[in-house]
Amino acid sequence: MNHECHRKHPLALQFNSKRLSCKICRETNRKTDRRRIGFVYGCSPCKFAVHIECVSASLDLVVEDKSHEHPFSLFTRRSSFICDACGMEGSYASYICCTCNIMVHKKCTSLPRIIKSKWHDHRLFHIYFFPDEFTSSDCMICHDEVDPEHGSYCCSHCNITFHVRCVTEDKRSYSIASLENEDEMPNESSIIVIESNDIGEATKIKHFKHMHNLMLGPFDGGYENNCDGCMLPISDPFYYCSECVFFLHKACAELPKMKNVWHELCREPLALISDKVFECAKCRHISNTFAYECSECESKRCLRCVIALTPGARTSLRHEHPLFFYKDYHGRCDACGNLTLGAFCCKDCNFVLHFGCFSLPITAHHKCDEHLLSLTAHNDNKYLESHYCDICEESRDTNRWFYHCAICDTSVHVNCVLGKYPFLKLGSIFEKTDHPHPLTIVKKKYYYLDCNKCGKPCEDLSLECSKLECKYIVHLDCVVHYTLRCFLWWRM
Repeated sequence: MNHECHRKHPLALQFNSKRLSCKICRETNRKTDRRRIGFVYGCSPCKFAVHIECVSASLDLVVEDKSHEHPFSLFTRRSSFICDACGMEGSYASYICCTCNIMVHKKCTSLPRIIKSKWHDHRLFHIYFFPDEFTSSDCMICHDEVDPEHGSYCCSHCNITFHVRCVTEDKRSYSIASLENEDEMPNESSIIVIESNDIGEATKIKHFKHMHNLMLGPFDGGYENNCDGCMLPISDPFYYCSECVFFLHKACAELPKMKNVWHELCREPLALISDKVFECAKCRHISNTFAYECSECESKRCLRCVIALTPGARTSLRHEHPLFFYKDYHGRCDACGNLTLGAFCCKDCNFVLHFGCFSLPITAHHKCDEHLLSLTAHNDNKYLESHYCDICEESRDTNRWFYHCAICDTSVHVNCVLGKYPFLKLGSIFEKTDHPHPLTIVKKKYYYLDCNKCGKPCEDLSLECSKLECKYIVHLDCVVHYTLRCFLWWRM
């Protein structure tokens, strides 16, 4: 056929083997646009393609939509243009609003003015140009700059912006808000403030996941404990319980009961849970700390990953520049050298961390050394004999992170220090087993009884029956992987 969108040559019906994007609708997403692999009208010499439905569709002379206060009029053109609504290039047919002096794609004439997005807890408003109070900023999803002269979605409460293409790419990630005064997502706090200091900081709280009141640190008992919310070493500011051994980072304690978690397909806000053994859907660590759980698919995300995925730049104590999460990044992690899909990347250099290494404890205890071991990114000692792990006595890659004691010159692999289950709380109850009594997570250091599953001695982490007369004990490995396999099979 001959068509005005490409006057140089006739368009032939052909298979879109090169997966060219449509020049009319500008669909470019390889994952969601299935039409890119079917038949199109195209011009092979010009590498030009248009969807059958786009080239066949009739163009309305005037488009009126409640999302914009004035009508849009058809304006055909031979040159390309930049859409004022989404900032993306368009060609052939544009629609203009003479009153507002804007030019948009046909599909952008009906862009929703207000949306509720899982990417943010507040409503997002579509704007064509930045207002005076907004400064030029990066998109909170892709981290590329948002053009202040073209359309975007913004939150006036937080002074942040999103590309239109980023926030509307997945239709499941947002809904249209019908009223400007529609309620925001409920943000029910996890704590009740009992006492505050002169500057308004909560010094005594009640957390809904703990039976006793919690006090704001410092704690006289030292800092060798871990946070019961994320299992990372405790550090200021934090809350502690004066009646039992329970600690929470202030950031973990203040997380809401319900939360939208970034880079997740689950539609509903996730609920805060605790004391369940689970595999984190992001970092894949086995844990029984606090987590956010989806009510539909029952998948869970640990607090380490939830906090790491909070919008904005993240910091790492082992890198000088801020890090941003890129969900489609594919490459190797600088800390462990493993391949990763999705990672925290530096915009100033080529530094990359995947989920597991980003959340590594900065300090750790191990019986190989009486001092705290510090996470280290490189070797200061260049002698060859120092490039061995002092726990397993195997060689170490000097380009990979390791734990080190500067006082004793102890250097060890990360995995040798943390072990297989670094984020499991000892003494907690393990559910969902075939044993009739509750099982407690213990770390056996002596009196190794034989495992009731495999018959081998139970060393290190095990599950022990809470009833003394029962004498039932199993390796944690013998139960955890079987339980998770059954759970994942049930979900499928």
